[in-house]
Amino acid sequence: MTRTIDTGTTDLLAELHDDGVLVATLNRPDTRNAFSGAMGRALGDIYRMADTDDAVRVVVLTGTPPAFCAGADFSNGSDVFERSDAPAFSANPVNPPAWRIRKPVIAAVNGHAIGVGFTLTLHCDLRFMAQDAKYGIVQVRRGVMPDAMSHWTLPRLVGLANAADILLTGRTFTGAEARDLGVASRVLPNDDVLPHALEVAHDMAVNTAPLSVAVSKRLLWGTFSMTPDEVDRAETDLHHHLMGEADAREGVMAFLERRDPQWSLTVNDNWPSEWPTPGDIT
Repeated sequence: MTRTIDTGTTDLLAELHDDGVLVATLNRPDTRNAFSGAMGRALGDIYRMADTDDAVRVVVLTGTPPAFCAGADFSNGSDVFERSDAPAFSANPVNPPAWRIRKPVIAAVNGHAIGVGFTLTLHCDLRFMAQDAKYGIVQVRRGVMPDAMSHWTLPRLVGLANAADILLTGRTFTGAEARDLGVASRVLPNDDVLPHALEVAHDMAVNTAPLSVAVSKRLLWGTFSMTPDEVDRAETDLHHHLMGEADAREGVMAFLERRDPQWSLTVNDNWPSEWPTPGDIT
Protein backbone atom coordinates (compact mmCIF):
# COMPACT_ATOMS: atom_id res chain seq x y z
CA MET A 1 0.00 0.00 0.00
CA THR A 2 1.19 3.52 -0.80
CA ARG A 3 0.45 6.61 1.30
CA THR A 4 0.19 9.97 -0.43
CA ILE A 5 1.92 12.82 1.40
CA ASP A 6 0.50 16.33 1.13
CA THR A 7 3.32 18.63 0.01
CA GLY A 8 1.16 21.75 -0.18
CA THR A 9 1.74 22.11 -3.92
CA THR A 10 1.19 20.17 -7.13
CA ASP A 11 4.75 21.10 -8.17
CA LEU A 12 6.05 18.25 -6.01
CA LEU A 13 4.31 14.93 -5.45
CA ALA A 14 5.30 12.57 -2.65
CA GLU A 15 4.27 9.07 -1.65
CA LEU A 16 5.55 6.65 0.96
CA HIS A 17 5.60 2.97 0.02
CA ASP A 18 5.11 0.13 2.50
CA ASP A 19 8.78 -0.79 2.32
CA GLY A 20 9.83 2.63 3.61
CA VAL A 21 10.78 4.11 0.23
CA LEU A 22 9.59 7.70 -0.14
CA VAL A 23 9.28 8.84 -3.77
CA ALA A 24 9.37 12.60 -4.38
CA THR A 25 8.46 13.63 -7.93
CA LEU A 26 9.13 17.01 -9.52
CA ASN A 27 5.81 17.60 -11.23
CA ARG A 28 5.52 20.42 -13.77
CA PRO A 29 5.57 18.31 -16.93
CA ASP A 30 4.16 21.12 -19.10
CA THR A 31 7.39 23.04 -18.40
CA ARG A 32 9.65 19.97 -18.33
CA ASN A 33 9.56 20.28 -14.54
CA ALA A 34 11.13 23.75 -14.56
CA PHE A 35 12.12 24.59 -11.01
CA SER A 36 9.80 26.75 -8.93
CA GLY A 37 10.03 28.29 -5.48
CA ALA A 38 7.12 26.16 -4.32
CA MET A 39 8.92 23.06 -5.56
CA GLY A 40 12.08 23.93 -3.65
CA ARG A 41 10.28 24.71 -0.41
CA ALA A 42 8.23 21.52 -0.62
CA LEU A 43 11.30 19.41 -1.36
CA GLY A 44 13.07 20.84 1.69
CA ASP A 45 10.02 19.99 3.80
CA ILE A 46 9.99 16.44 2.44
CA TYR A 47 13.69 15.98 3.21
CA ARG A 48 13.12 17.27 6.74
CA MET A 49 10.18 14.93 7.24
CA ALA A 50 12.18 12.00 5.89
CA ASP A 51 14.95 12.69 8.38
CA THR A 52 12.68 12.77 11.42
CA ASP A 53 10.22 10.00 10.44
CA ASP A 54 11.73 6.56 10.93
CA ALA A 55 9.04 5.02 8.73
CA VAL A 56 11.10 6.51 5.87
CA ARG A 57 14.16 4.42 5.04
CA VAL A 58 15.21 5.75 1.62
CA VAL A 59 14.20 8.75 -0.51
CA VAL A 60 14.01 8.56 -4.31
CA LEU A 61 13.89 11.90 -6.15
CA THR A 62 12.62 11.80 -9.74
CA GLY A 63 10.66 13.85 -12.28
CA THR A 64 7.42 13.41 -14.18
CA PRO A 65 8.43 12.55 -17.79
CA PRO A 66 9.56 13.68 -20.28
CA ALA A 67 12.30 15.41 -18.24
CA PHE A 68 13.82 15.33 -14.79
CA CYS A 69 14.13 19.11 -14.46
CA ALA A 70 14.77 21.69 -17.18
CA GLY A 71 16.23 24.18 -14.72
CA ALA A 72 15.01 27.70 -14.05
CA ASP A 73 11.51 28.70 -15.15
CA PHE A 74 11.86 31.24 -17.98
CA SER A 75 8.11 31.82 -18.35
CA ASN A 76 8.57 35.39 -17.03
CA GLY A 77 11.19 36.14 -19.65
CA SER A 78 14.36 38.04 -18.75
CA ASP A 79 13.07 38.91 -15.27
CA VAL A 80 13.75 35.41 -13.97
CA PHE A 81 17.12 36.45 -12.56
CA GLU A 82 16.12 39.84 -11.12
CA ARG A 83 18.17 40.81 -8.07
CA SER A 84 16.74 39.79 -4.71
CA ASP A 85 17.63 41.88 -1.66
CA ALA A 86 15.52 39.74 0.65
CA PRO A 87 17.54 38.59 3.69
CA ALA A 88 16.21 35.06 3.19
CA PHE A 89 17.59 34.76 -0.37
CA SER A 90 19.93 31.82 -0.89
CA ALA A 91 21.57 30.45 -4.02
CA ASN A 92 20.68 27.03 -2.63
CA PRO A 93 16.89 26.69 -3.11
CA VAL A 94 16.37 23.51 -1.06
CA ASN A 95 16.91 23.52 2.69
CA PRO A 96 18.06 21.17 4.06
CA PRO A 97 19.99 19.77 1.09
CA ALA A 98 19.76 16.03 0.54
CA TRP A 99 23.29 15.37 1.78
CA ARG A 100 22.47 16.87 5.17
CA ILE A 101 19.66 14.49 6.11
CA ARG A 102 20.46 11.11 7.62
CA LYS A 103 18.42 8.95 5.23
CA PRO A 104 19.96 7.97 1.87
CA VAL A 105 18.67 9.91 -1.14
CA ILE A 106 18.77 8.46 -4.66
CA ALA A 107 18.32 10.76 -7.66
CA ALA A 108 16.48 8.87 -10.42
CA VAL A 109 17.41 11.29 -13.20
CA ASN A 110 15.03 9.97 -15.84
CA GLY A 111 15.45 12.73 -18.42
CA HIS A 112 17.12 16.07 -19.15
CA ALA A 113 18.58 17.84 -16.10
CA ILE A 114 19.85 21.36 -16.71
CA GLY A 115 21.05 24.13 -14.41
CA VAL A 116 19.51 23.87 -10.96
CA GLY A 117 17.83 20.69 -12.19
CA PHE A 118 21.28 19.15 -12.32
CA THR A 119 23.00 20.85 -9.39
CA LEU A 120 20.30 19.55 -7.01
CA THR A 121 21.15 15.97 -8.00
CA LEU A 122 24.70 16.57 -6.77
CA HIS A 123 23.25 16.77 -3.23
CA CYS A 124 22.08 13.17 -3.49
CA ASP A 125 24.00 10.10 -2.40
CA LEU A 126 23.43 8.10 -5.60
CA ARG A 127 22.58 9.28 -9.11
CA PHE A 128 21.03 6.89 -11.62
CA MET A 129 20.95 8.74 -14.93
CA ALA A 130 19.30 8.33 -18.32
CA GLN A 131 21.71 7.56 -21.12
CA ASP A 132 19.71 9.45 -23.77
CA ALA A 133 19.33 12.72 -21.89
CA LYS A 134 21.16 16.04 -21.81
CA TYR A 135 22.89 17.36 -18.69
CA GLY A 136 24.63 20.61 -17.90
CA ILE A 137 25.27 23.42 -15.44
CA VAL A 138 24.64 26.19 -17.94
CA GLN A 139 24.21 29.26 -15.74
CA VAL A 140 27.31 31.07 -17.06
CA ARG A 141 25.59 31.07 -20.46
CA ARG A 142 22.59 32.87 -18.90
CA GLY A 143 24.53 35.68 -17.24
CA VAL A 144 24.50 34.25 -13.74
CA MET A 145 26.57 31.51 -12.08
CA PRO A 146 26.27 27.91 -10.84
CA ASP A 147 24.23 27.42 -7.69
CA ALA A 148 23.15 24.93 -5.04
CA MET A 149 26.65 24.48 -3.61
CA SER A 150 27.88 23.02 -6.90
CA HIS A 151 31.32 24.63 -6.39
CA TRP A 152 31.58 22.32 -3.35
CA THR A 153 29.81 19.16 -4.51
CA LEU A 154 31.00 18.86 -8.11
CA PRO A 155 34.81 19.03 -7.58
CA ARG A 156 34.51 16.29 -4.99
CA LEU A 157 32.78 14.04 -7.50
CA VAL A 158 34.79 14.73 -10.64
CA GLY A 159 37.97 16.56 -9.59
CA LEU A 160 38.92 20.20 -10.07
CA ALA A 161 39.82 19.98 -13.77
CA ASN A 162 36.55 18.32 -14.79
CA ALA A 163 34.54 20.61 -12.51
CA ALA A 164 36.14 23.65 -14.14
CA ASP A 165 35.24 22.25 -17.56
CA ILE A 166 31.59 21.82 -16.56
CA LEU A 167 31.10 24.96 -14.46
CA LEU A 168 33.08 27.49 -16.49
CA THR A 169 32.05 26.47 -20.02
CA GLY A 170 28.39 25.80 -19.26
CA ARG A 171 28.43 23.08 -21.90
CA THR A 172 26.04 20.14 -21.95
CA PHE A 173 26.97 16.47 -21.94
CA THR A 174 25.40 13.04 -22.27
CA GLY A 175 24.66 10.26 -19.84
CA ALA A 176 27.67 8.33 -21.10
CA GLU A 177 29.97 11.26 -20.30
CA ALA A 178 28.30 11.69 -16.90
CA ARG A 179 29.30 8.10 -16.16
CA ASP A 180 32.85 8.60 -17.43
CA LEU A 181 33.25 11.77 -15.36
CA GLY A 182 32.06 10.04 -12.21
CA VAL A 183 28.89 12.10 -11.79
CA ALA A 184 26.57 9.17 -12.49
CA SER A 185 26.51 6.16 -10.18
CA ARG A 186 24.90 4.20 -13.01
CA VAL A 187 23.58 5.03 -16.48
CA LEU A 188 20.55 3.20 -17.86
CA PRO A 189 17.99 3.46 -20.66
CA ASN A 190 15.62 6.32 -19.84
CA ASP A 191 12.63 4.10 -19.03
CA ASP A 192 14.72 1.90 -16.73
CA VAL A 193 16.03 4.67 -14.47
CA LEU A 194 13.15 4.94 -12.01
CA PRO A 195 12.42 1.18 -11.80
CA HIS A 196 16.09 0.52 -11.11
CA ALA A 197 16.22 3.24 -8.47
CA LEU A 198 13.16 1.78 -6.76
CA GLU A 199 14.72 -1.69 -6.86
CA VAL A 200 17.91 -0.45 -5.22
CA ALA A 201 15.94 1.60 -2.69
CA HIS A 202 13.84 -1.44 -1.76
CA ASP A 203 16.97 -3.55 -1.29
CA MET A 204 18.45 -0.88 0.97
CA ALA A 205 15.21 -0.52 2.93
CA VAL A 206 15.07 -4.25 3.63
CA ASN A 207 18.68 -5.35 3.90
CA THR A 208 20.65 -2.44 5.37
CA ALA A 209 20.45 -1.39 9.01
CA PRO A 210 18.92 2.11 9.25
CA LEU A 211 21.32 3.43 11.88
CA SER A 212 24.37 1.91 10.19
CA VAL A 213 23.50 3.63 6.91
CA ALA A 214 22.76 6.93 8.64
CA VAL A 215 26.05 7.18 10.52
CA SER A 216 27.99 6.04 7.44
CA LYS A 217 26.29 8.71 5.32
CA ARG A 218 27.00 11.41 7.90
CA LEU A 219 30.67 10.41 8.04
CA LEU A 220 30.94 10.07 4.25
CA TRP A 221 29.84 13.66 3.65
CA GLY A 222 31.66 14.97 6.72
CA THR A 223 35.09 13.62 5.79
CA PHE A 224 35.67 16.39 3.22
CA SER A 225 37.05 18.59 6.00
CA MET A 226 38.65 15.85 8.12
CA THR A 227 42.16 14.41 8.28
CA PRO A 228 42.70 10.63 7.94
CA ASP A 229 43.37 10.41 11.70
CA GLU A 230 40.13 12.26 12.44
CA VAL A 231 38.24 9.85 10.20
CA ASP A 232 39.88 6.93 12.01
CA ARG A 233 38.75 8.30 15.38
CA ALA A 234 35.23 8.94 14.09
CA GLU A 235 34.94 5.43 12.64
CA THR A 236 36.18 3.98 15.92
CA ASP A 237 33.70 6.00 17.99
CA LEU A 238 30.82 5.01 15.71
CA HIS A 239 31.84 1.35 15.81
CA HIS A 240 31.67 1.53 19.60
CA HIS A 241 28.15 2.96 19.26
CA LEU A 242 26.99 0.11 16.98
CA MET A 243 28.93 -2.94 18.15
CA GLY A 244 27.17 -5.19 20.63
CA GLU A 245 23.78 -3.66 19.84
CA ALA A 246 20.75 -5.62 18.66
CA ASP A 247 21.21 -4.81 14.97
CA ALA A 248 24.82 -6.00 14.99
CA ARG A 249 23.61 -9.38 16.22
CA GLU A 250 20.56 -9.43 13.94
CA GLY A 251 22.59 -8.71 10.82
CA VAL A 252 24.82 -11.71 11.45
CA MET A 253 21.96 -14.05 12.38
CA ALA A 254 19.89 -13.05 9.34
CA PHE A 255 22.89 -13.76 7.12
CA LEU A 256 23.54 -17.16 8.72
CA GLU A 257 19.86 -18.12 8.63
CA ARG A 258 19.41 -16.81 5.07
CA ARG A 259 16.44 -14.61 5.87
CA ASP A 260 15.57 -10.92 5.74
CA PRO A 261 16.83 -9.04 8.78
CA GLN A 262 14.43 -7.48 11.27
CA TRP A 263 16.14 -4.27 12.35
CA SER A 264 15.20 -2.70 15.69
CA LEU A 265 17.45 0.35 16.09
CA THR A 266 16.13 3.59 14.59
CA VAL A 267 17.90 6.71 13.42
CA ASN A 268 16.07 9.11 15.71
CA ASP A 269 15.90 6.99 18.87
CA ASN A 270 19.45 5.65 18.72
CA TRP A 271 21.42 8.47 17.10
CA PRO A 272 24.84 9.10 18.72
CA SER A 273 24.37 12.07 21.05
CA GLU A 274 27.73 13.60 20.13
CA TRP A 275 26.89 13.66 16.41
CA PRO A 276 24.86 16.53 14.94
CA THR A 277 21.41 16.12 13.43
CA PRO A 278 20.16 18.29 10.55
CA GLY A 279 18.23 20.30 13.13
CA ASP A 280 21.50 21.18 14.84
CA ILE A 281 22.97 22.46 11.58
CA THR A 282 20.12 24.24 9.78
